[in-house]
Amino acid sequence: MSSLKSTFTVYPHTRALAEGAVELPGGPLEFVPTKPIIRAYREMVRELAYDVCELAPTTYLMARAAGVPVIAVPVFTKRLFHHGHIRCHAASGIRVPGDLVGRTVGVRAYSVTTGVWVRGLLSDDFGVDPAEVRWVTDDEEHVASYVAPPNVSAVAPGESLVDLLDQGRIDAALTGNAGVGRKGAPKDGWTTGDSGPRPAAEPPYSLFGTPEPLERDWYRRTGVYPIHGVIVVREELVRDNPRLATDLYAAFAAAKRAAGAGRAELVAALAAGAAVPDDEDPIPYGVEPNARSLEALIRYAREQHLLDTPVSVEEIFAPGDYPTA
Repeated sequence: MSSLKSTFTVYPHTRALAEGAVELPGGPLEFVPTKPIIRAYREMVRELAYDVCELAPTTYLMARAAGVPVIAVPVFTKRLFHHGHIRCHAASGIRVPGDLVGRTVGVRAYSVTTGVWVRGLLSDDFGVDPAEVRWVTDDEEHVASYVAPPNVSAVAPGESLVDLLDQGRIDAALTGNAGVGRKGAPKDGWTTGDSGPRPAAEPPYSLFGTPEPLERDWYRRTGVYPIHGVIVVREELVRDNPRLATDLYAAFAAAKRAAGAGRAELVAALAAGAAVPDDEDPIPYGVEPNARSLEALIRYAREQHLLDTPVSVEEIFAPGDYPTA
């Protein structure tokens, strides 16, 4: 097997594979560092630029539905709770989730996975219908053929969510790469330049104040720990080598074991918070331990008009042997 051109985020649990300390049966991956990794998402779904690539889970589901020939293995490089990812302008008057109805909220693109999770938890737990919020974006959708709902609009050329939130022209926005933690399209340096709102008289505040108790309660009730970063492979490679998906999964599992990191180190690397009980793996691989999160994400994608047709958890993964790892 020839070397596979690959890119994914380098965490403690993926480093050994990126650096070649763990290899596939045919040899090491041809690892290509990509920053920000979001740039690779777009390159993969538009150009099939890699053989193996990390993708945002929602981007993957939409790309599959649009006919992009990629297929996933159940390796999820990151999981993250989102109750702390909504910032409100100081003069917005927003105090509870229901106050978002009829307001304008910034998100980098409507299909951003963080946005899908945030809209899902707002709907499920607080009755906030995403269709009753005006969503404002400042970047393209990765899947270029996707047309967002009518309550989604783009900023004017040259403007950004950072500008709009700072000036009070939107009421709230998501944080990090999903919102006001960057400016512009995914390109080198976008997170190291002007990253976040400029100083204002009163800084934006978190909608939920202290989110950790809400995250613990949500996980306890639902079993859903939001997934981010799924590993995909070009579908023709799996057709040509039916063992490839199993071998990739085993290699990522071996890299995780090679990290030798304890739970605390993994939690710190993932910024995972304390919602997951101490006796649970914070980053499990496999279908079964991620099934509830996958089912929730698929449901949210359907409810938010990102997917037109139902899809099952089983059909989104390549055939393979995936013991929990």
